[in-house]
Amino acid sequence: MANVTVIPAKPRQELQGLEATSKLRVCAYCRVSTDNEEQLSSYEAQVSHYTDYIKRNQDWAFGGIFADEGISGTNTKKRVEFNRMIDDCMAGKIDMVITKSISRFARNTLDTLQYVRQLKEKGIAIFFEKENVNTLDSKGEFLITLLGSLAQEESNSLSQATRMGIAYRFQEGKVIVNHNRFLGYTKDENGELVIVPEEAEIINRIYREFLEGKSPYKIATNLQRDGIITGSGGSRWYDSTVNKILKNEKYMGEALLQKTFTVDFLSKRRVKNNGHAAQYYVENSHPPIVSKEEFAAVQIEFERRANMRGYSKTGKSKFTSDYAFSGKLFCGNCGSKFRRTKWGKGKNEQIVWICINHQITGACDMKTVKEKAVEQAFLRVMNRLIGGKDTFKSEGNASEVSQSAIEDIDARLTELQQELMNLVQKTGGG
Repeated sequence: MANVTVIPAKPRQELQGLEATSKLRVCAYCRVSTDNEEQLSSYEAQVSHYTDYIKRNQDWAFGGIFADEGISGTNTKKRVEFNRMIDDCMAGKIDMVITKSISRFARNTLDTLQYVRQLKEKGIAIFFEKENVNTLDSKGEFLITLLGSLAQEESNSLSQATRMGIAYRFQEGKVIVNHNRFLGYTKDENGELVIVPEEAEIINRIYREFLEGKSPYKIATNLQRDGIITGSGGSRWYDSTVNKILKNEKYMGEALLQKTFTVDFLSKRRVKNNGHAAQYYVENSHPPIVSKEEFAAVQIEFERRANMRGYSKTGKSKFTSDYAFSGKLFCGNCGSKFRRTKWGKGKNEQIVWICINHQITGACDMKTVKEKAVEQAFLRVMNRLIGGKDTFKSEGNASEVSQSAIEDIDARLTELQQELMNLVQKTGGG
């Protein structure tokens, strides 16, 4: 007959409250959610209390104090010490965690239960002092679910109160801006936005170059080439960054508030406000860097470029002003823009213009055109136009066009001829 020996369960798996019959490696987790003086006092008191409390217990080995200061408890992503504690638990360095209450551990039921179950599977207890709950107790998970739900509701209430406070500030016209990432501005001792002159020069440069015809990509490239630092302190510029600066009404001294809103207080996920929540427009809220007229001109230029005929069917074409014919040549077959490119290498290299739709998708059978041929055709047309001014005048007189209007056209044609000749010469140089 088989001989059976019973091996009893380890006492630490049946912890009741803080009772333990064998030495445990115990740590404590502390957290405060704000940085005001009262909360920081509570934070320091927690650290001191649990350090002394654990070391005085002869049955425990001190496993350390993990403390997050000024961190919200609605999720655990930014709680560095909390995550380090969990890593130590999973690495087998800790047997039990003590914390003041469920709300100090987490205000999110999902997070609470996730970590309780994760640690329970490793035989690690969490003891919540205020609620007198030990997660290894048979009733622990039920109590955790109940109390965690209450903590989550508390967090929701606080979130709603915070949103209401922000809304009241918006209604009073108070602009909330992270000035540390806002190129061109900082805040004075009263919390008001003030202009940073050297940064304002960068903003003015961006607006000026855009109105002169440069694309956001080209502006970004030049800023990076010149070693200009971004609003976030980086050295890398993107066309999207330039676009945001050019479309930000705050640079003309006005502010549209609540452009985004939080859709979930747990994840804190923010989305663009397309009418889901009230918005507030504040005029003359702070000193402007660009004039309202210049800002309006930039928005009109954006619309003009967006409405330019001949963007590729793939939607991948972008406005560019790098070359004389950029944005001015269109495919006679499909209507897409032509793009300047190089074929061959060395002595065989030649500059050609190609239909973007043909180049990307192959759906258009339009052949490429050599740049020299484009220049020659352009000059023929311009010479014909300039040479035919008298004919144009006679036709204009027949149509009762005023003499002053004709003189204006003459002057503009002369300017245009010189401008275009300069551009063609520049392009012809490669």
